[in-house]
Amino acid sequence: MQADKFNKTMALQKASVDAGIERASHEQSVVVLLTGDGKGKTTSGFGMIFRALGYGQKVAVVQFIKGTQASGEELLLRDCYPEIPLVQMGTGFTWDTQNFAADQAAAHRTWLAADDMLKDPTLDVLLLDELTYMLAYKFLDEAVVLNALRQRSPQLSVIVTGRGGGTALRELADTVSEVKNLKHAYDTGIKARLGVDY
Repeated sequence: MQADKFNKTMALQKASVDAGIERASHEQSVVVLLTGDGKGKTTSGFGMIFRALGYGQKVAVVQFIKGTQASGEELLLRDCYPEIPLVQMGTGFTWDTQNFAADQAAAHRTWLAADDMLKDPTLDVLLLDELTYMLAYKFLDEAVVLNALRQRSPQLSVIVTGRGGGTALRELADTVSEVKNLKHAYDTGIKARLGVDY
């Protein structure tokens, strides 16, 4: 009896999935926004980069905020894929610098590299890690960033990570996933762990 119910449920689910696949027939690049207050947005973005590499696609990474301490993802890219463009703002977290003018200037320099990559007709996937903070802190002009995303090379899919980012970015993105924080070891005093947290 339980097997019959399971089989009927799976048959309905298959029909629904098949119908969805048939409807999704338009081929185009996408903007994916990975946001929310939970852990794993950057890791998810890098997962998509490594997936694209598995298919032989050309990828690039621009990291805002990060760059003062090497992460596992950065080390893997630099060691195994030195040909992949990796640009980092290199100022670290804004609560460390506490210097609006310097951070804004660094963000602008980093954005110029990102903007060039958005126009690159040879790239397939571009990760703009922690870009949302640049908008939230007003380091970059939102209209300029959104227009560059809209005007990107037609084949280029873009992954944007970070908390927030604003309504306009959410509306522009084709896919938005929110990572929700339900519980974090750090909140109980557990030190960030190599290979798990960074």
